[in-house]
Order: sequence, then C-alpha cells, then structure tokens
Amino acid sequence: MVERLDTMYQRLLSRKILVAVIIVVLAVAAPHIANTYTISLLIEVLIFSIFAMSLNLLVGYTGLPSFGHAAFFGLGAYIIAYISGVNDLTLSFTNNILLTLPIVIIGTGIIALIVGSLALRTNGIYFLMITLAFAQMLFSVAMRWSAVTGGSDGLIGIPRPEIDLGVWKYSFESRTAFYYFVVTTFVAIYFGLHNIIHSPFGLALKGIKSNQMRMQALGYKTLHYKIGVFVLAGVIAGIAGMLLAQFYWHASPENLYWTMSGQALIMVILGGVGTLIGPVIGATLMRLLPNITSTYTNNWQSYMGIMLIVFVLCAPNGIMGILLKKLKNNQ
Repeated sequence: MVERLDTMYQRLLSRKILVAVIIVVLAVAAPHIANTYTISLLIEVLIFSIFAMSLNLLVGYTGLPSFGHAAFFGLGAYIIAYISGVNDLTLSFTNNILLTLPIVIIGTGIIALIVGSLALRTNGIYFLMITLAFAQMLFSVAMRWSAVTGGSDGLIGIPRPEIDLGVWKYSFESRTAFYYFVVTTFVAIYFGLHNIIHSPFGLALKGIKSNQMRMQALGYKTLHYKIGVFVLAGVIAGIAGMLLAQFYWHASPENLYWTMSGQALIMVILGGVGTLIGPVIGATLMRLLPNITSTYTNNWQSYMGIMLIVFVLCAPNGIMGILLKKLKNNQ
C-alpha cells in the first residue's frame, strides 16, 4: 500500500514538474512566436490572474465573501498614478520600481488594515455589504473629486516601470520587456502564495473556513488571522492594479467599481474555489472568451452569460474540480 501511494505521488509530482517546465518554456518563448495583440492579451490574463488569486485567499481559503475587492485593485492603480504619472494632477515622483512597489504595498496595506479591522468584526452578508460599500464609496470619490482623481477620465500618463540603481538602469517601457516583468511578478506571487497556503498560517485559514468556533476553542485568535489575510489579499490586489495601470498608462475609476469585484469572483468560481491554479484558469477564460465569441456575434455578452450559468450549474466546483475528480478516478 505504501509503495503504491509512493508511486502515485511520484507520478503526480512528475506531471506537475513537466507542466511547469512546459509553461515556463512557453512563457519565455511567447514574445518571439506570438504577435503584439497576443502578447497584450497574455499580459492582461496574468494581471487579472494575480487579482483573482488575491480574492481567492479570502473567498476560497478563509471563507470571507468580499464583494469590494476592487477597492484595492483601483487603489493600487491610483497610487502608482500619483507617484509616477506625468500630468498636471500627479506628483511625477518616480517610476523606479524599487521605490514605487514598496509605496503601493504600504499604501494598500494600510487601507486594507483599517477596513479589515472594522469589517471583519462582522460575518457573512454583513461583511460582504461593508466591503461593497467601501469600494463604492471610493468609486464615488474617484468620480466626483475630479480636481484630484481626474473624475470619469481618470489619470493618464503613467509610465512603465524601470529599475534604477544609479550606476545601472533598465526600463520596461517596451511591450516585450513589460511582459517579462509581469511574468516575473506573477511567478513570484504564485509561489509565494503556494508557500503561504501550505504554511501553518494557511492551515489556520482553512480551519477558520471550516469551523471558526472550533479554532477559537483551540486557542487561535481568528480575528488576527483574518485581518492578516485581508491585508495580504488587499496588497496583492493593489499590485495587480498597479500593473494594469502601467500597462494601459491609465488609472480609471472603473477599476474601483463593484463589477470589477464581480469579474474577479466569477474568475475564482469558474476556475475552482480554494485552489491556487483555479483563479488563473478562470482569469484566462474570462479574458479569452469575450475575444472569441465577439468575432461570431454582436450579442457575445448574452451568450457568454448563458455559458457561464450552464457551466456553474454543471460544474459547481469549477474547472479544477472536474480535473481533480478525473485525476482521482484515473488513479
């Protein structure tokens, strides 16, 4: 029995390594074999994958149904716009990623800590409504305070990042260079989350999702864990928002709107809640399907909505649920 389990584990590990190698090779080779449009689409997929993975930390691993996660996505975009944007409303401080990234992390982290400390004292629908209200409040401010936020036009002139060490400088201004920058960021966040999820902290989060009262009875300060993961998810969403703003050279109030949170939630559900790769699959489909269906019909949104409803009804555990079930049956 032990030998059989060991063989199964080795076979599964070999498959994972093979898939990882193939993905890395394709990611590196993509700019050399794909056209400009495809590279742009890949950049979008990777950015929204990061955003969806951050929401999955709350929904999938901790059981926190946030519907205002776009607040941090938009905050990341506006923070990078203020410190690096080249226009009359911004500081135009620097686009050195060694300075801008820590500022985005600290800025979104502080806001997430404040919001989380208040919202996480509630549960269920009340937590969902507080997070939604916070995101809508920021959206309203961004739309109305045009002297600071640019109103409905947002903030433009956001340059791509660069690394400036004084004696050496490298710019990610070109599409190919920025693509590799986004790929590197995605890989770092993916494996960082993988380690966190399988750490004692991650196991505690899963315990809170399963039975919070039991975790409290065992001596865990569950509020501290929930605030911690809320801040972490907010920071990662902020990084995704920063990347999107740098890619589009634009920070838009639409990034704060509740529909952006809804898109991320669909990505998580479609790919598979509570799995690390699920949100990546969901983000890929959500960015690719509109491009595919729109070439055949003008009513692509209706058809896409129907497809999503049918899929969720037939596969409530998402694509990863189907794949894991099939893999289990084969073994």
